[in-house]
Amino acid sequence: MATKRKATKTKAKKKTAKKPAKKTKAKKKATKKPAAKKAKAKTKAKTKRKPNAAFMKPLTPSAVLASIVGNKPLPRTEVTKKLWVYIKKNKLQDTVERRFINADPKLKALFGGKSRVNMFEMTKHVAKHLS
Repeated sequence: MATKRKATKTKAKKKTAKKPAKKTKAKKKATKKPAAKKAKAKTKAKTKRKPNAAFMKPLTPSAVLASIVGNKPLPRTEVTKKLWVYIKKNKLQDTVERRFINADPKLKALFGGKSRVNMFEMTKHVAKHLS
């Protein structure tokens, strides 16, 4: 009887030793589309990006805005740059919360009487003074 027990144990070991068969997934064919996109991206990088014509159109500032940026017509981008030069020169950006601008008397008139304005709100107020 002892031999039978040994035989059953070895059979049991053999059964557990078998591993289930691995399932293979169907391989997808390689496409050439990503390579074509990379080639296009390289050609675009070589050409210089054109600015939007609406931003580059010279606009005349109001009297309030002209006291800060000058009275000759400027594109919106230049108006924003000159406004930031004025803000940084006079240290009007809030030291704790850098998003906010503390208005001096000139900027207070530009911002519609507000003494503190968010930098994203600033462009909305400036747009009212351009024509």
